[in-house]
Amino acid sequence: MEKQLYPLKFSPVLKDKIWGGNKIKSVLGIDFAPLPNCGEAWVLSGVDGNQTGIVNGFLAGNDLNELVEVYMGDLVGDKVYERFGDEFPILVKFIDAADYLSIQVHPDDELAAKRNIGYGKSEMWYIIDADPGAELISGFSEKVDQQTYLKHLNDKSLKQILNAEKVTAGDVFYMPAGRVHALGPGIFLAEIQQTSDTTYRIYDWDRVDSEGKSRELHIEEALDAIDFNVYDDYKSQYQPKQNGTATLVNSPFFTTSLIQLDQALAKDYSELDSFVIYVCVGGSVTIVHDGETEPQVTISQGEAILLPASIDRVDIIPSSDSKLLEVYIA
Repeated sequence: MEKQLYPLKFSPVLKDKIWGGNKIKSVLGIDFAPLPNCGEAWVLSGVDGNQTGIVNGFLAGNDLNELVEVYMGDLVGDKVYERFGDEFPILVKFIDAADYLSIQVHPDDELAAKRNIGYGKSEMWYIIDADPGAELISGFSEKVDQQTYLKHLNDKSLKQILNAEKVTAGDVFYMPAGRVHALGPGIFLAEIQQTSDTTYRIYDWDRVDSEGKSRELHIEEALDAIDFNVYDDYKSQYQPKQNGTATLVNSPFFTTSLIQLDQALAKDYSELDSFVIYVCVGGSVTIVHDGETEPQVTISQGEAILLPASIDRVDIIPSSDSKLLEVYIA
């Protein structure tokens, strides 16, 4: 009898960052030694050279993209496989900003294809925790042209024309490709993004590493990527639903919802032609799929689970008040 696909758990890929802090360990319990500090935990990744490996069940030891290659539409959904092939299309991270990240921008799919660098990078942030007064940068605060932008960049006064947002736990920000952005210190979040590791650094606060070296900037590459428009609202608005599902972001690249629960919740995905990712951002839950009692899978804050597209129904059983991000491609 052929073995059936089941909910998959992964081992994270950890990233040392000049701006990273200690919350990957203190909040999520992930030991990042011997890294001096850890800015990112990639908990589900198909990025070449940074793939997460499966840690549970008979598929343990395989990398994510190896499974896509073998199981194709059964794993990711037929339409998703037609669109993306053997590369898993979503990257999930936890990010701990103890200092400002660089002011940066990402290319869209069209520019990325033109430059032969894979896919573009649109992303979203779900704020798990934020120090009082913590802020991030999202887009411009006033309409500027390229010339004005470059003048501020050269004068080191770029922040004057950028939009700063105070943040608290539960806030959501969608960062479409082209939007200039930066995380500020004291922010801990979950990030859902397209599978891409292309970042154009515009300004890095004149910071140097332990050897006195600055990080590379991408001033020219960024120019064609930047969206200079001003928008009314940079924060995503949503209404949480206790023991229900609230949509946070609905984009061509991913749909993300918040599931908040303190009692068992049944989910039916029989009409969805996509994988589903659960990212635990609070508490812990056990997943029982299609009536099976084995293998049950439990995830706690800081972990992600991949439900193959072949699984139609699951029961989510929380240990206490818990929160999950639910991610799929519509």
